[in-house]
Amino acid sequence: MKPLQSIAMGFVIIALSVRVNGAYDVLPDPIGWLLVLQGLGQLSPALPHRPALRSLGLLALVMSVVLWFPGLANGLEDADESLLWAANLPQLIFVAVLCRALAGLADDAAARWLRTAAALTVVAALLPVVVLGADESALLGVMVVGGAAVLLLVIVLLFRYAGRPWSAPQVDQTTTG
Repeated sequence: MKPLQSIAMGFVIIALSVRVNGAYDVLPDPIGWLLVLQGLGQLSPALPHRPALRSLGLLALVMSVVLWFPGLANGLEDADESLLWAANLPQLIFVAVLCRALAGLADDAAARWLRTAAALTVVAALLPVVVLGADESALLGVMVVGGAAVLLLVIVLLFRYAGRPWSAPQVDQTTTG
């Protein structure tokens, strides 16, 4: 599997939620994050912000393991919705930084789309501050749909650009054939 395909499939698993009896997700987000990290590891060494992406990806993986347990996620949301938002921030920051980093490798048209996706991800990450802070429950649906639409855009872009030369897997130049 190509690196961007692996990352996109990881995001698909993260985006989908199939709960059994309202409890555990049978498509656990940690599996998605493992795919994301595997794809990230295959990308070119020239990828900007690689150490930050690795750290953010690992943090998002850890948070996804913690939030996979329904009792904890529900407890955070019951205590204060902003706690659940804060627990998900590493994931959103990872997506924004990844899009921005890939834009640094990409051709002009792809770079514009990836920068747009990065900006929209930042907006989606900050929108809960406005909606929850202003106690505007009427905007909760817009916030959720907007966030899902941004993630869908990122997934589509990753699949679309998976075959581009700048997204090719890292090749070990030290081995001889």
